[in-house]
Amino acid sequence: MARKFIVGGNWKCNGTTEEVKKIVTLLNEAEVPSEDVVEVVVSPPFVFLPVVKSLLRSDFHVAAQNCWVRKGGAFTGEVSAEMLVNLSIPWVILGHSERRAILNESNDFVGDKVAYALSQGLKVIACIGETLEQRESGSTVAVVAAQTKAIADKISNWDNVVLAYEPVWAIGTGKVATPAQAQEVHFELRKWLKDNVGAEVAASTRIMYGGSVNGANCKELASQADVDGFLVGGASLKPEFIDIIKSATVKKNA
Repeated sequence: MARKFIVGGNWKCNGTTEEVKKIVTLLNEAEVPSEDVVEVVVSPPFVFLPVVKSLLRSDFHVAAQNCWVRKGGAFTGEVSAEMLVNLSIPWVILGHSERRAILNESNDFVGDKVAYALSQGLKVIACIGETLEQRESGSTVAVVAAQTKAIADKISNWDNVVLAYEPVWAIGTGKVATPAQAQEVHFELRKWLKDNVGAEVAASTRIMYGGSVNGANCKELASQADVDGFLVGGASLKPEFIDIIKSATVKKNA
């Protein structure tokens, strides 16, 4: 079974109500491949989830950028998975490198978050990736395998999980993993899944690439066998996000 291409837009901590409405209008007016070719998910900050959900075209989906690790309660400043479900938000991004690095989210904590979000019926984009120091020391595969194992240890069903490989050194830096570098890590991740989870999960689980993806480099990246989509940061706030969505046709025509 072919893996459906998926493009996610992570808006991070950006936007005003007016700016968000402009982005949604741009998306709503865009001519992009149909839902059977590409799945599109956009992830605004928490405060804009309801307005984006209410205005966004029905063939695009909405994701939160994070959620709490267990049921809500006395956790000031957190947002629970149950709240997202209550707002009919289908997706959540977990384990983004900014949260791992700045907020010290550990592999185990991210694994617990993924498991809890899945238990509440959310679909999860689970982020993994190595730092420049780790890449230069030759430990890329070991790092992403450990991050993936922390998730695999906590879940039994991978149907609603998409992995997003984001080399930390390429996020927002303008440096991009070459298509060959991206393919190499995606291949190793799929091999890890096959060896440690199962052949069926390895064949069906989508692995997105993230890290300075833009309109100029997306087609060549999309052509790689094990790259199943993109998690886009800065470019998802610009018109070129449409070009990135359209790169899904590279797979369809392959």
